[in-house]
Amino acid sequence: MPDISDPCAALVRSADRDRFLATLFAPADRREHLFALYAFNIEIARVRDVVREPLPGEIRLQWWREVIDGARAGEAEAHPIAQRLLATIAANNLPREAFQGVIEARVFDLYNDPMPSLSYLEGYCGETSSALLRLASIILAGGKDPGASDAAGHGGVALGITSVLRAMAFQRQRGQCYLPADVLARHGLSAEEVLAKASPDALREVIKDLCTLIRSHRDRASTELMSDGALLLPAFLPLVLIEGDLRRLEETADPYAPFSPVPGWRRQLTLWRAARRGAI
Repeated sequence: MPDISDPCAALVRSADRDRFLATLFAPADRREHLFALYAFNIEIARVRDVVREPLPGEIRLQWWREVIDGARAGEAEAHPIAQRLLATIAANNLPREAFQGVIEARVFDLYNDPMPSLSYLEGYCGETSSALLRLASIILAGGKDPGASDAAGHGGVALGITSVLRAMAFQRQRGQCYLPADVLARHGLSAEEVLAKASPDALREVIKDLCTLIRSHRDRASTELMSDGALLLPAFLPLVLIEGDLRRLEETADPYAPFSPVPGWRRQLTLWRAARRGAI
């Protein structure tokens, strides 16, 4: 079991339970590095939740940019997550530009701009969720790039869009709509109408289209991962939880209701079964 006194492991355990459980299947000497990576992701993803205006959020993101570049060594040393992240980057020869890409993509979260298109959403997920999978893969490969970029690309988009659908109610409460404008328009909807909870039947069709796309990306990730599956499995294990989430999204009576996730014990059992068979 991980050392829960480690602030990174503790944060991931409380804020990203799926990745926390998946990381328990990683080799012991890789876990602390994975937890540092995932804790960084949580810190960046929740900036919008801890600021009231975009400008303070921009400042927080800029601080992380400078930490990654090594410009705030003293402050980073005093920040438990930043300290461990920099140690992880150094120990695993992680590309710093990937972290900068994650930070830059998260600027979008600070504002209430509509998601302009499906390709933009896929790009956003690529810079965030896919980058995280790629970095985790390098950690699991002992600091070497295992060449699983296609699997990470498709897997990250599948995980990212699933997260968008799961968080629709929460995002709507703060005035955001991450559903792509072109997919909404195809079903006669706009971001403004989604925020106003209009046309639930049309929204159900939007969700159905996106679920089909998610399954396509997930399946392609699984195919691409076959040659490196055993080594990289702990990073990709959360993909096995997607189907249960999609079924709940498709079957819900009210698409505007807060998402009701699969119970934790079932998620844990699903991860364990996938780890046991060695495939997603």
